[in-house]
Amino acid sequence: MTLAPEAGDDWWEVEALYDLCFAPGRSALSSYRLREGVDPIASLCLIARDADGILGGAVRNWPVRIGGRDAVLLGPIAVHPTRQGEGVAALLMQTCLMRAMTEGHQRIMLVGDAPYYARFGFQRLEDVTMPPPTNPERVLGVALVPNAWKGVAGPVTSLRD
Repeated sequence: MTLAPEAGDDWWEVEALYDLCFAPGRSALSSYRLREGVDPIASLCLIARDADGILGGAVRNWPVRIGGRDAVLLGPIAVHPTRQGEGVAALLMQTCLMRAMTEGHQRIMLVGDAPYYARFGFQRLEDVTMPPPTNPERVLGVALVPNAWKGVAGPVTSLRD
């Protein structure tokens, strides 16, 4: 797999991958409300293609605020069903985390399964709340610098708010 930044021409193909991997109502999730009307962080939107140029995975990242502090909302991240188990998601995740750190971002959050994302350093964010109906057990974060989550609490809000 080769990683590259998502380009404008990739948009529909990435959207089709997200439709394939997630429920048809994915855009009704609370995380999508935080993304509406806000541009993603282009440098952290990546695609993975195989040697034939076939899309195998994609990830997008969005700027959000929590209690007046900046954060990155990672996701969606998806891998084509024919490529699952090949480490594509791990490659996308590790690259996002390294790029975000290099760019000076301090903290990344996501909504996901703690047992899976713990291997990348994500832990439950006790004092951070996503819009309902998000399960609080699935609100996870990783610090890209020491103590990045210390004192960060409250609702996650969109940059447009």
